[in-house]
Amino acid sequence: MLKIKRVPTVVSNYQKDESAADDSVGCGRNCLGACCINGARLPLYACKKLEKSGDGEKPVAFLESLVLGEWEDRFQRGLFRYDVTACETKVIPGKYGFVAQLNEGRHLKKRPTEFRVDKVLQSFDGNKFNFTKVGQEELLFQFEAGEDSEAQFFPCMPLDSENSPSVVAINVSPIEYGHVLLIPRVLDCLPQRIDHKSLLLALHMAAEAANPYFRLGYNSLGAFATINHLHFQAYYLAMPFPLEKAPSKKMLTTVGGVKISELLSYPVRSLLFEGGSSMQDLSDTVSDACVCLQNNNIPFNILIADCGRQIFLMPQCYAEKQALGEVSPEVLETQVNPAVWEISGHMVLKRKEDYEGASEENAWRLLAEASLSEERFKEVYALIFEAIGCSYLEEELEGTIVEQDNPSGSVNQKSNRTHGGPITNGTASECLVLQ
Repeated sequence: MLKIKRVPTVVSNYQKDESAADDSVGCGRNCLGACCINGARLPLYACKKLEKSGDGEKPVAFLESLVLGEWEDRFQRGLFRYDVTACETKVIPGKYGFVAQLNEGRHLKKRPTEFRVDKVLQSFDGNKFNFTKVGQEELLFQFEAGEDSEAQFFPCMPLDSENSPSVVAINVSPIEYGHVLLIPRVLDCLPQRIDHKSLLLALHMAAEAANPYFRLGYNSLGAFATINHLHFQAYYLAMPFPLEKAPSKKMLTTVGGVKISELLSYPVRSLLFEGGSSMQDLSDTVSDACVCLQNNNIPFNILIADCGRQIFLMPQCYAEKQALGEVSPEVLETQVNPAVWEISGHMVLKRKEDYEGASEENAWRLLAEASLSEERFKEVYALIFEAIGCSYLEEELEGTIVEQDNPSGSVNQKSNRTHGGPITNGTASECLVLQ
């Protein structure tokens, strides 16, 4: 059940009498900077406390109606760079069901990248575009993880500059109806890097939405994030992503009950994290993996799916290959940058000829350019498993499960995959890590 609380107007350090407000105060853009934030108000949605992703009964779809209702309001007010509802979309025939969209406006009007693409960790630069510079009219509501067993909604709450709020805002360059941004602790001006607290907040939002068609995505620097200010993207797409349908092979289970698997028969080598004794366990495991990738300068994308129960982690190397001249000319000509949504199977195409000629083969070819080689992928997941405190040993034995005599009890089998092609079927592998 959702509780909607109406609070009395109380004059505080963050509120002032609107009748006495001086319109000349501020920079004139009504932004989130110190110049304009005094007296700003925004609805607050506090989600219910959850121990595990998907716990409890499915709530009233209030969060969904709030997101879409506020998004539609901004659409009617003309705050977007283009009309995404006019973009053509189709499902590409084939086994995977890749979704193609022709979005010429995004290519022409999207904000350009203002930082280096060869470094995953970069300091926040307040002189470059960041979300404190957006107009307050682009913000939809504040979002926080509550401590109560029921969600709460406050229609009008001050933006507390001393206790930086997390906010949901429109994506002014959307790729789908209802495309929004979750910006954790927006006034803290965090750079685009994963931390434990922020990823957990994103999982709370996915769980609270309670809709498997609502996913959150994340792009690191070097993996086609275009703004170096911490944010996640989210939208509704009423069909499964090809990434979600890909088969997987279990690799290990952590002491916290998080199962880690490798995706099979998919063009981008990826890891799937799911389960866990609690939502915190799942979030912490993935956060540790992401911090490891960040510290090793490995770009990556994240897809949070199935109401927060599944997290796909996709290390990638497209920008690196592009800089080295190793991406095929045919793929470069499409001008598509494979970020989280493209890698998940929602192909945002910029040229009409690519849309009209879209095929499963072309989608596979484009995404395969972003994938790590088999050898490099093994090196990367070895780093990840070390970072999360798990052992994973491989034996060069074809089609055999080999039990290793080691403290973690690792069991594994070598996969048979060539670059950009499907993995051949083999025996499932698993590793139980015991305390």
